[in-house]
Amino acid sequence: MRREVLLTCGILSSLLYVIANVVGARRWSSYSLRAQTVSELSAIDAPSRPVVIPLLTGHGALLFPFGLGVWKSAGRKRGLRATGALLMVLAASDLPAPLFPMHQREALARGEGSCTDSMHIIVTSANSVAILLAIGSGSTAFGRRFRLYSIGTIVILLVTGGLTATQASRLEANLPTPWAGVSERISIGGYLLWQAVLAMMLIRVEPEGR
Repeated sequence: MRREVLLTCGILSSLLYVIANVVGARRWSSYSLRAQTVSELSAIDAPSRPVVIPLLTGHGALLFPFGLGVWKSAGRKRGLRATGALLMVLAASDLPAPLFPMHQREALARGEGSCTDSMHIIVTSANSVAILLAIGSGSTAFGRRFRLYSIGTIVILLVTGGLTATQASRLEANLPTPWAGVSERISIGGYLLWQAVLAMMLIRVEPEGR
């Protein structure tokens, strides 16, 4: 498959994730993009789950060819090659994620959580680490400006991801989480944008880096 086609999968993957959020929120009339997390859209018995799961699965499936495209574009750049490998690892971790959904916050507050909630946290944490490593290893691919942009993205992910994590106990207790959805979507959006930018920049250059 042509390298450009593989890299385009990275842009499509980011778009599918955004579409999943928009369509899922429209499917669940009482859902708040501002106050509720992305994971709640695919939670057990959530009205949005039937439409969100196929879209998020497509997002994860497109990560593998994208990672392969990054690998093929790396040439002698070890950092970029590591980014491609990490993206393929992320795809392998992301695809089975629908098998481990969280329960809705009302069910968690009633003590109805199960092993799927624990596995959901583990998979999400593993994905977060893979994303941070992928951005870090790919930060040197295009010189100083891209490196600074990548570092800025990592800082945004750490800050907003940390803010979202502080709301976990309130979510489990079914208490208000006024800005949990905003902080998490800034974090996820920062990565999705970085992924799309990386794909577009790699499409413009030769595999050897010229």
